[in-house]
Amino acid sequence: MSAVLQDRLESGVEITRTLPGQGAILTPEALALLSKLHRRFEPERQARLAARQTRQAAFDAGALPDFRPDTATIRAGEWTVAATPAALRDRRVEITGPVDPKMVINALNSGANCFMADFEDSTSPTWANLIGGQWALRAAVRGTLAFTADNGKHYTLKPEAEQAVLLVRPRGWHLDEKHVLVDGQRISAALFDAALFLLHNAALLGGRDRGPYLYLPKLQSMEEAALWEQALAFIESELGLPHGQVKVTVLIETLPAAFEMDEILHALKDRIVGLNCGRWDYIFSCIKTFRRHRDHVFPERGQVGMTRPFLRAYSELLIKTCHRRGVHAMGGMAAQIPISGDPAANEAALEKVRADKLREVTAGHDGTWVAHPALIPLAREVFDARMRSPNQKHVLRDDVEVDRDDLIEPVVGTITRAGFENNVEVCVRYLAAWLDGNGCVPIHHLMEDAATAEIARAQLWQWLHYADGGGEPLALEDGSPIDFVLLDRILIGLPSRLARIPGMPGADHVGEAIGLLDRLTHADALADFLTLPAYERID
Repeated sequence: MSAVLQDRLESGVEITRTLPGQGAILTPEALALLSKLHRRFEPERQARLAARQTRQAAFDAGALPDFRPDTATIRAGEWTVAATPAALRDRRVEITGPVDPKMVINALNSGANCFMADFEDSTSPTWANLIGGQWALRAAVRGTLAFTADNGKHYTLKPEAEQAVLLVRPRGWHLDEKHVLVDGQRISAALFDAALFLLHNAALLGGRDRGPYLYLPKLQSMEEAALWEQALAFIESELGLPHGQVKVTVLIETLPAAFEMDEILHALKDRIVGLNCGRWDYIFSCIKTFRRHRDHVFPERGQVGMTRPFLRAYSELLIKTCHRRGVHAMGGMAAQIPISGDPAANEAALEKVRADKLREVTAGHDGTWVAHPALIPLAREVFDARMRSPNQKHVLRDDVEVDRDDLIEPVVGTITRAGFENNVEVCVRYLAAWLDGNGCVPIHHLMEDAATAEIARAQLWQWLHYADGGGEPLALEDGSPIDFVLLDRILIGLPSRLARIPGMPGADHVGEAIGLLDRLTHADALADFLTLPAYERID
């Protein structure tokens, strides 16, 4: 054992993997900060995760989500949050993607207003990806990031004035980082990602009025937001940053959080600059929340669009809440990617994006997300035509009245054989790619990430377990029963179908992905996240 590693072990910090150059990221200062964060905040993180389980048990027993009576004064109060910095006043088009060097360069150069560099749903958290992502962001902030592809093409950054503003999304509270142990315990993946980025970049970004800015994922309560506030204030103090220097946008992508938007804003009032309609994770959360409710079985994913009443209520309540409190209300993701070789199909896909962005800007959203650079001009054109100012925070939407039942209105629709098979294929293909280290995968002209795979996986479980409480199983639109015989038949035939796809990401992991999906769907309880068991299978 090296002397350096021995010193780390003696201080209670153990690194279980070693990569060339990781010492530039995992400096002694970084390890000291991570150990302090773990020892101070891990008990509260575990308490928050336990509270999630308690709340879900109540939902499984028949309870319904609702606005909290104990926080009514926060919702009724007249208050606003801290001012938004100049660099984030115009966020009309944001692009998102993983943290590999090529993506970081292309996204920062893309012409979008902002780039969300994502350690969460679009990054498979292999140790190489995580350390490489921190290295890429560190180099990008310093203007030195470059990349040469296998074909010899060289990528470099444009001048900072021409770059998108950088925001970083760490992983959620529910995830551990297994490669770093403090006192023998895995540390919080959320704090690992956030602390390393801030340690290496916050001072430089702050000095240029470009941040540091974070996106916070998968919160379920104001207490979870308060935990972020405490942790970020602690990091600021440790790094000598002014309180509130770190600004955050929170994704409202769980059903419980939709009932606590005011409370989340209040808990982060010194640093929050926006809420985002994380639509795909939100749909997944709705399915998961109502997994035992027979009157809340969702139809296939293609039938659950933002014009559905429960999603429209969620979007409009978010806009009203944000603008009342003085922050941006960001719209959701357009997952479409260009369809080459089929102009008619490509135009039809782009028309769907155009209609979606028009809905958002007309409703009052201040900006939107795209997954592919080719969609940036379209999204910008729609927002430029309807939003002449940097944002629409002056549009208060006092006409919006949303109650509990609006947010949980059941969704009526059907399940076709094609829809069922597509869910199976998306799950297997995404899991196979994720196990191979790729967290952002094009499938059928959509950019699929963990959120969309989770929808497909949760729906399969809900459909297959519909009869657990008694009664007949669900049926496909053609009358065929939805049962494990149907699932097994599709899984058996899938490898030969996928083998015909040239260059399919994760092709060597298809069998492993099928086995994992089979176990997840047969389990008596719906797993909280498919990435939890999958994480134990990657390096």
